[in-house]
Amino acid sequence: MGNFLAHPGLWAWANFDGEHYLAIAHHGYGNLEQAFFPFYPWLIKTLVSPFKESLFALLLSGLTISHLAFFIALFLFYLLVQLDFGKRVAQLAALLLLVFPASFFFGSVYSESLFLALALGSFYAARKKHWWLAGILGAFASATRIVGIFLLPALLWEWWEQRKTQNSKLKTQNLINLVFIFLIPLGLLFYMRQLAINYHDPLMFFHAHSAFGAGRSTDKLILLYQVFWRYFKMMATTKIDPLYYTVWLEFLTAAGFLALLVFAYLKKIRISYLIFAALAYITPTLTGTFLSMPRLVLVMFPCFISLALIKNKLFQVFYLLVCFFLLAVTTIFFTRGYFVG
Repeated sequence: MGNFLAHPGLWAWANFDGEHYLAIAHHGYGNLEQAFFPFYPWLIKTLVSPFKESLFALLLSGLTISHLAFFIALFLFYLLVQLDFGKRVAQLAALLLLVFPASFFFGSVYSESLFLALALGSFYAARKKHWWLAGILGAFASATRIVGIFLLPALLWEWWEQRKTQNSKLKTQNLINLVFIFLIPLGLLFYMRQLAINYHDPLMFFHAHSAFGAGRSTDKLILLYQVFWRYFKMMATTKIDPLYYTVWLEFLTAAGFLALLVFAYLKKIRISYLIFAALAYITPTLTGTFLSMPRLVLVMFPCFISLALIKNKLFQVFYLLVCFFLLAVTTIFFTRGYFVG
């Protein structure tokens, strides 16, 4: 509490999940904190370890890692988009990601920026045929967020597509590259092994979600149309307050990014990107809610590419203005302690 009162402008960026990441970095996993994957809090603790450890030092470490990772992610995103669509689209896509209403999470004590940097780095390494690096970065990504495992099918597809354009002399190298791709699950498997040893439940990262009171179902799968219907009912009954804003933001984000995935496919954005984004989209909805969707879609980078491919100038200006306004509102809510993702 003393730290918060002394530096409220800093501690506000570690709300909600940020508190758990700092707690894990400070004294290890507490009760039901296994829903949070280990690589990000491990980095936070590692950066502080040469110095005197305190919660405030861990906070500064988390903010440093998040900001640095986001700069790297933006640069990698620009390079990746430029490979297929040129500089103008790459610049616009990076700008659209930067002003998205939930982009403040990239600068918070959350794992979004680190995960995005690792995922984009893995894709970029694969595009440049550095498959060993793609596999290593993918392994760290799967130790950062559960959706990191979706880099495996995505890069398998990328490997298959690239294989078509290579001559028969490269068959042996192709098989070696394939082995590197299977490094990706190691991060997740390592975490599952630790959970099995310490808690006798390798899937505890999944089972722990139901304890957070987030309305997620962990005992059955909920189909997408059912989640949309649930939100229609919520929007009709929720009173106008910050929760009403959040419900609408979650609904519009879910509907908008579903449309952007379809548009990305029509615009022939690489199938490997779309496999990753589609799986990252559908997985949290299977628990019956769009909760945190404005934050979760931040890693669905193909959708920001498809936004940048909309050539209507009026739409671009309107979208940017709306995003700037919503980003300001959402950031204010978050830093004042309201849950927005």
